[in-house]
Amino acid sequence: MTPRPGRSGQWPGRTSPRPTRTYGGRVRITDFWERMEAQFGRAYAASVARDQVIARLGDRTALQALEAGEDVRSVWLAVCEHYEVPVSERH
Repeated sequence: MTPRPGRSGQWPGRTSPRPTRTYGGRVRITDFWERMEAQFGRAYAASVARDQVIARLGDRTALQALEAGEDVRSVWLAVCEHYEVPVSERH
């Protein structure tokens, strides 16, 4: 069963609401979170997105980059590069 946000708009295990819009029309934000959770696990994915500053994202976190309107796929690839995710696992 897919978790849903509570009344506050918060997703379980996250300190901020999950963005719901798409960026650039190429990769949906839900795809980004699914990939993050598959790669890092649910709790760690939220921490990576919220806390890890990534140079390729202009010294911002993934969440900050997404909120600023960066292309979701570009953010995903920046995270993968930063954490040296094998190319075969980057989808």
